[in-house]
Amino acid sequence: KKKAREGCSLQDPSWEERLANAVTPLWRLPYQEQLQVKYESQRKILQTLASRLEELGVDAQKPGGLCCPLQPVVPSPIINGYRNKSTFSVNRGPDGNPKTVGLYVGTGKARNIISVKANHLENIPPKHKQVAQCYEEFICHSPLDSCILFHEGGHWRELVVRTTSRGHTMAIVTFHPQELGQEALATQKALLKEFFTCGPGAVCALTSLYFQESTMTRCSHEQSPYQLLHGEPHIFEELLGLKFRISPDAFFQVNTAGAEVLYEAVGRLCQTAGDTVLLDICCGTGTIGLSLAHQVSKVIGVEVVEKAIEDARWNAVFNGISNCEFHSGKAEAVLPQLLASWEDARPLVAVVNPSRAGLHYRVVRAIRNCRSIRRLLYISCKPEGEATRNFLELCCPPDPQKKLTGEPFAPVLAIPFDLFPHTVHCELVLLFTR
Repeated sequence: KKKAREGCSLQDPSWEERLANAVTPLWRLPYQEQLQVKYESQRKILQTLASRLEELGVDAQKPGGLCCPLQPVVPSPIINGYRNKSTFSVNRGPDGNPKTVGLYVGTGKARNIISVKANHLENIPPKHKQVAQCYEEFICHSPLDSCILFHEGGHWRELVVRTTSRGHTMAIVTFHPQELGQEALATQKALLKEFFTCGPGAVCALTSLYFQESTMTRCSHEQSPYQLLHGEPHIFEELLGLKFRISPDAFFQVNTAGAEVLYEAVGRLCQTAGDTVLLDICCGTGTIGLSLAHQVSKVIGVEVVEKAIEDARWNAVFNGISNCEFHSGKAEAVLPQLLASWEDARPLVAVVNPSRAGLHYRVVRAIRNCRSIRRLLYISCKPEGEATRNFLELCCPPDPQKKLTGEPFAPVLAIPFDLFPHTVHCELVLLFTR
């Protein structure tokens, strides 16, 4: 890291510095300055949202031209090495090694992608870097090529490393089978297992080693099952006094300590009473709903990843929580059906925590048209993207053409949480009421 900081001029940055600039563009700034940069970016997002709402005929201008008051960015309790999940790619490195395990610099469009080792990045913990280095050592000694372009052949692909504060480490190796038969595949899996259990990779002390044969860029467990080669099928994390089981592809906030701060604030903002029903949409392994279950009468979680729902149900039982139910399926399929027949007289509060793609239109419509939902918390990791469309759909005047007949919501408070120090990203929590 020192070399990256001091040994490179800005005119001729090293590959390490280029990677740091791409992945952690704020790495040179003191942390307080990073928070100020993020505050300004969130302020601009809320200004833009206010203008867009004005165009729709919604009086949304508040002091400073914002659509609602913006609180200061809540800092992360951990600034360096906070990531509990890292995804490493295999590609040609700066030295020409086609089996370099790292992160990309460049773009496919420009055909200048280089894989640069991530040893100097401040947001990735040492354990992740160690597993990546061992994986590179393994594939460099393998007679099989790395799979850089699917149509050109090759086999060794991505590595995902997941860790927890309890000392658990899960590694997931993605492999393109190409034309290999079952016997040849079994040989590669045996060699990989031997390396990480008896060979040089044993230093990583993996608690779980998974292998996935994938012919696509990304594969779900249903499309191509994760094959456990060694260890336990799950890793476990503790959050807000609860224990959570995590499957290979289950969503869990990437910054555990930051997630605790975020979920505590969500609990306060929900303003739930003892008879409240909490709707947890895109619930992952159930972290939000389960952490708030003690202050509501019932939690209903919805999540598309089936294994994550299995985790959520296990987490509820293990933690002795009996007032939660979890539904597996796409939110746009499950939620409209769930809310269309809603006749429960209890207050209903919704929390949504979607991916960067935001919520499907049918999910927004179901929320908007359910009269029982008077309070909504939207947690967005990319509020300037598709989430903006969701905000407009929630707050616009009734539109029979779009079947948005319910009373509009209004944004009343925004709080950014820095779950990603050194990057430009943060989680924005927007509170909507009606």
